[in-house]
Amino acid sequence: MDSNISIWNRKSKVIFVLYLLTASWLPESRRMKCAATLRYFFAKLVCKSIHPTANIERGSHFNPYVEVGENSSLGVKCEIDGPAKIGKYVMMGPETVILTRNHRHDNVDIPIILQGYEDYKPVIIEDDVWIGRRVTILPGVTIAKGCIIAAGAVVTKNTSPFSTWGGYQRGKYPREELQVNSENLFSVYS
Repeated sequence: MDSNISIWNRKSKVIFVLYLLTASWLPESRRMKCAATLRYFFAKLVCKSIHPTANIERGSHFNPYVEVGENSSLGVKCEIDGPAKIGKYVMMGPETVILTRNHRHDNVDIPIILQGYEDYKPVIIEDDVWIGRRVTILPGVTIAKGCIIAAGAVVTKNTSPFSTWGGYQRGKYPREELQVNSENLFSVYS
């Protein structure tokens, strides 16, 4: 997608501003079911596609090129800045940021702020993914089916299916290494 083309048309801008002024400020879905319904109403008018069972949480920012699958959620105060496809059964923690383009910085003779943006690179989040709190997903990344992305991670490259990722993607952590004995986990509190 060309970086010079606006992803917003007049209608979606007006609807999104109304959403920001009203529904985005309502309490979280678990506290007020009608708030979730109202946010879904606005998202349906703005997003490319959104399944009726999807949940849009308080303060989420989305755009006309977002697709949200069955039983998936956009976490509290999450931001999606361009084209993204979110599969089925995706859990997204609060303050997740999905970036789909970067600033240009290839010409050292021009200040970065004046170089504009790169083209959009869609982000794809496949089915059954758990994204922790404050995760940042960079442009063009595909998060494979069944992945767990640890809180605070910066996802810079594609993931492999059914794997767990954390930190600044220094590496993949097999799930068996992360398992904790549940009896010992709470022994501190007994």
